Amino acid sequence: MSETPAEAVPFGDAVRLWARVGLNSFGGPAGQIGVMHRLLVEERRWVSEARFLHALNYCMLLPGPEAQQLATYLGWLLHGYRGGLVAGIFFVLPGFVAVLGLTLLYVGYRDVQAVEALLFGLKAGVLAVVLEAVLRIGRRVAAGPATFALAAAAFVALFFFAVPFPLVVLAAGLFGLARPHAVPAAAAVRDDGPRPVVDTVFDRPPAHLEPSLARAGRVASICLVLWLAPLAALWLARGADDVFTRIGVFFSKTALVTFGGAYAVLAYIGQRASATYGWLTPAEMLDGLGMAETTPGPLIQVVQFVGFLAAYRDAGALSPLAAGTLGAVLTTWVTYVPCFLFVFVGAPWIEALRGNARLASALAAITAAVVGVILNLALWFGLHVLFGELQTLRGPLGVALMSPVWGTFQWLPAAIAMGAFVALVRLHRGMIPTLAAAAALGAASRLLAS
Repeated sequence: MSETPAEAVPFGDAVRLWARVGLNSFGGPAGQIGVMHRLLVEERRWVSEARFLHALNYCMLLPGPEAQQLATYLGWLLHGYRGGLVAGIFFVLPGFVAVLGLTLLYVGYRDVQAVEALLFGLKAGVLAVVLEAVLRIGRRVAAGPATFALAAAAFVALFFFAVPFPLVVLAAGLFGLARPHAVPAAAAVRDDGPRPVVDTVFDRPPAHLEPSLARAGRVASICLVLWLAPLAALWLARGADDVFTRIGVFFSKTALVTFGGAYAVLAYIGQRASATYGWLTPAEMLDGLGMAETTPGPLIQVVQFVGFLAAYRDAGALSPLAAGTLGAVLTTWVTYVPCFLFVFVGAPWIEALRGNARLASALAAITAAVVGVILNLALWFGLHVLFGELQTLRGPLGVALMSPVWGTFQWLPAAIAMGAFVALVRLHRGMIPTLAAAAALGAASRLLAS
């Protein structure tokens, strides 16, 4: 059987769509998943609801940015490995270019008032995108009391008790396995739409959907060489204490422990990068997060900013800008190559298990819990956008909770976010025009006030 699927969806059309997804991937994982759902499931109907949720469930179990892995999975589903590469790379590339440009501006001038004014309104617009995605995905997943209970339990466990994300996902999956009738399997296996989609669109199932130990071994070998060979070369050529070697090793380790997405690991990255390695200050880490939050692509792209500053400040014989750029490229490389490894090796086996009733129930339970996870991320982002100051309180069992200082509530971002939400949900305006309008309003207000 040929490795090339029968292309009911022309590859050129898919390339253009993945470029559009990459340029529209604002709002963190919630907004990015919502963009892919809207474009691939609702508008194009290239992928069924069943396949989308099945892929999302698997990607939520993996370390690394789940939205980028979901794009890679869906691209692989449609067009094999070349489709997965195009989708995964295009998802990252716009954000990489944008963050690199802002970082060059950041280190070159340090006075980024004009950029800050532009991002002021854009953050409020992104908040609206996140909330719209929570609403959209929540409606899709809702299939009875059990799904609402799982979503609520996941939110409470994460926000009030700081339960580690992998434990939340594991508990939801075990509940679905133990109680397959409690969580309706229909929530994860229904196929909506007026015409057949990926489930039946191929003349025959393409070979890349079938599990193969030999092919999995070849794919894993290629990905491991691409991932580890640069690290070995750096170690041998420059030594273990060289800044580039440290960047490569540190962010390779980070790629293996980033369960729960960027927010779950930012504290770890920030603490190690500032306290252990001295690459940047905590305040600079927040600046980098602001760049990643308001540019396309995964929020974990903030690691590129960290890698740039680390190499920029320890350039050696290179110019600082050249060293910083190489540091950003190296960081991005070791962060995302493992993502392709996990998807390309595991996806065929996950596809083969789609008909398993207990697995379907477990994945449906995980999907319901993910709604609570996304709601937790939306609340985290909203607090940072709408309040000028946050404080730490002690919650249940002594857990540190982030609470707003109510006197610092910012009315203008709230108004911009509300207007953007209405534009997206009620007026059905496009994301790019909505975000552009939000950025323009925010910039105008800041410039007039200064």
